[in-house]
Amino acid sequence: MHRRRFLAAGRWQHTARATLTLALAAALNGGLIEAQAQTAAPPTVQDRPTLRAAFEAAWARQPEAQALAARRDAARAQQQAARSLTPEPVAMELSTKTDRLNRNLGTREYEIGVAIPLWLPGERGRSQALADAEGRAIESRTTAAQLRVAATVREAWWSWQRARVELDAARGQLDNVRRIAADVGKRLKAGDLARADQHQADGAVAAAEAAVAQAEGSLTAAWQQLRPLVDMPGAAAPSHSPSADAEPEPSPIPIAADGPDTHAELLSLKDRSAVADGVAALAATQSRASPELTIAATRDRGTYGESYQQTFTVGVRIPFGAGPRHDARVASARAEAVELQAQMALERARLAGEREAARARADAARTQLAATERRAQLARESRGFFDKSFRLGESDLPTRLRIEAEAADAERQAVRARIELAAAISAWRQALGLLPQ
Repeated sequence: MHRRRFLAAGRWQHTARATLTLALAAALNGGLIEAQAQTAAPPTVQDRPTLRAAFEAAWARQPEAQALAARRDAARAQQQAARSLTPEPVAMELSTKTDRLNRNLGTREYEIGVAIPLWLPGERGRSQALADAEGRAIESRTTAAQLRVAATVREAWWSWQRARVELDAARGQLDNVRRIAADVGKRLKAGDLARADQHQADGAVAAAEAAVAQAEGSLTAAWQQLRPLVDMPGAAAPSHSPSADAEPEPSPIPIAADGPDTHAELLSLKDRSAVADGVAALAATQSRASPELTIAATRDRGTYGESYQQTFTVGVRIPFGAGPRHDARVASARAEAVELQAQMALERARLAGEREAARARADAARTQLAATERRAQLARESRGFFDKSFRLGESDLPTRLRIEAEAADAERQAVRARIELAAAISAWRQALGLLPQ
């Protein structure tokens, strides 16, 4: 009896330990899977709403980004082909000759050989130079495409930021006039103010509510412009305030030292011009088709009873010049090179003007921010003075509402000036060819 109880108790303890072990293992596995899922989940723009994240999300959806790996593979393959021993693959030649269909005297001939294309003088080196230039052109063209995407994202991003601060300012003004209207209501009940004052306060609240509704509509419209770029078709605007900090202000000293040709658009045109020059140089070298070296072995006999004879053949095939076709290829390649050189000169002048204009706008925005912050500080102090005098009955309601409207406008201008300065610095970086950070 006691032995059975002991065995049963032992089996129960063993079962309990096994169940606890399985439960702990399941919990650990579940936690590990959840941690891996959290680690593997890529951050989205809504999780981390920054300009850099918006640009990365927008760039990942571009056709240039999706085709970049294939283009790089093609460039590497072309470079390997330019370094090969022959301009074209080696060809094998097989032939046989017999009189079986007519006389049938036993004539037989079997020939096997290879045809080896040969590089023209200077063709291999210029092919390698052209392949290297095309590889560089792919990278610079990608950077230029990234910069164009960054311009679109920056414009939509700062429009969204402007709408956001406008909504924040409108909501702040609504809270203030509601507080004033509540104070007017209390004083109306106490007999200190007339019903006309209550109507004026309620009218100010209605106007503030209309401003909030208009600002909300503008924010939604601005978000709808940004949302398709970052691949969130069903997402709403983030409820929390995104980071509106400006990008790092660029230093003009390194840019002046390096020169304006460091801009991605100019680098792209420069590399495209190098490719056109390489095409022209290679076309000038390829004045004829590639010659071929032929090496063959022949085994034949004249008639039945004769022994087979073995012979070897070495030959060279040299094509004639291409003539007008070659001249047309060279002229077309040189025209492309000249056109890109002229376009690069125009682009250099345009970018220099944009760079100076963007720097001037940033300086003006900085001055405007200082002035608007000074005005907002004075308006806040005046609002405090008149709020106190209104509570003491020393100033009337219209004056109090006017001071409140001036203070709200000053605050709105100050926060708008901060966004404008950040947008001006972002535009300055765009003119310098710098991507979002």
